[in-house]
Amino acid sequence: MIKKVAILVNGGDVSGLNPVIRAIVRTAENKNIECYGFIDGYKGLLENNYVRLDKSPISSGILQTGGSIIGSSTNTIVFNYKVTNPDGSVEYKDLSDVCVQNVKDDGFDCVFTLGGDSTQKSARDLFIKGINTIGVPKTIDNDVACTDITFGYNTAVSVATEAIDRLHTTAETHHRIMVLEVMGRFAGWIALESAISGGADAALIPEIPYDINKVVEVIERRRKIGKEFSVIVVSEGAIPKDGEASTFTADIGSGTGITTKFAGAGDRVSKELQQLTGLESRCTTLGYMQRGGTPTAYDRVLSTKYGAKAMELAMEGKFGVLTVIQNGHLGYVPLEEVVGENKELGAVEGGTKESNVRLVTMDHELVKTARDIGICLGD
Repeated sequence: MIKKVAILVNGGDVSGLNPVIRAIVRTAENKNIECYGFIDGYKGLLENNYVRLDKSPISSGILQTGGSIIGSSTNTIVFNYKVTNPDGSVEYKDLSDVCVQNVKDDGFDCVFTLGGDSTQKSARDLFIKGINTIGVPKTIDNDVACTDITFGYNTAVSVATEAIDRLHTTAETHHRIMVLEVMGRFAGWIALESAISGGADAALIPEIPYDINKVVEVIERRRKIGKEFSVIVVSEGAIPKDGEASTFTADIGSGTGITTKFAGAGDRVSKELQQLTGLESRCTTLGYMQRGGTPTAYDRVLSTKYGAKAMELAMEGKFGVLTVIQNGHLGYVPLEEVVGENKELGAVEGGTKESNVRLVTMDHELVKTARDIGICLGD
């Protein structure tokens, strides 16, 4: 019987986190289950820093609020955690046993993990080590395996669409090419869907290495019929044909082992298009604007459904799973399926070539729709 549960948020913030937390707390309260939140995700789990959420004003009035009332850790991997020794030297240690002991000492019957691929990878690993975990798929990239949609994605697409609408007027007024770079390291869902909803002329996504000359052809065809402007959407992970993604070296976070960050894809496309067409070109990088702020009505409902379902699964004793939506219906899949071939216990990160990341497939209806209405995908 479930008596006491905890929630943690890991990775970048998205709109919809607080509605998920609220749904778990509300469902727990209705079943007389105590509910707590670890502060700043896996970091809070490691430090055993948590706060009570049920029967507390902290979880009231948060349905429409962006961010996370319990914070989040960005890429904190407790299986490979950066530790600074007294002499100043740095080493990476597996501190997962500390987390396991904390959960046992605190008496938590289940830990809900709100996050994407890396978060659920650690949740799977902690489950193997004896902790009851239930994952909830969170990422604006919409690339968590085994589920049709993640919460936060709809809000991100809505923000990107509004940006495209605004860029359209500037592009047409000044006869320019306007490039919008959106998030999407490995998957192009945001770029593809916002391009369709915003009426963009091209969408360059990681799954389709692009030929810049194909985009030029579209721009030139538009010029021949008197349209002296174009709007191009580019995923941050877009890859030129026979080239590589735009990245730079960065120390992203403690214990991650991650040294590469995506940036500059939009600027590269903008500069090349200006050189090849002679039209003035400008790039806008939407960046963190996609993450924050009030969730859409769709994401509020989706998040609430996910949170309530997660609590139901806990009460049914179904652990080591991820709540999912498949073919429009709520369900769950084992975390083993979510991590794909990235099976190694304590692997430094998700998002590897072995990960089961959900990518845009060439037979997806969004790809077909884009092609039907003449959006160039760079191939």
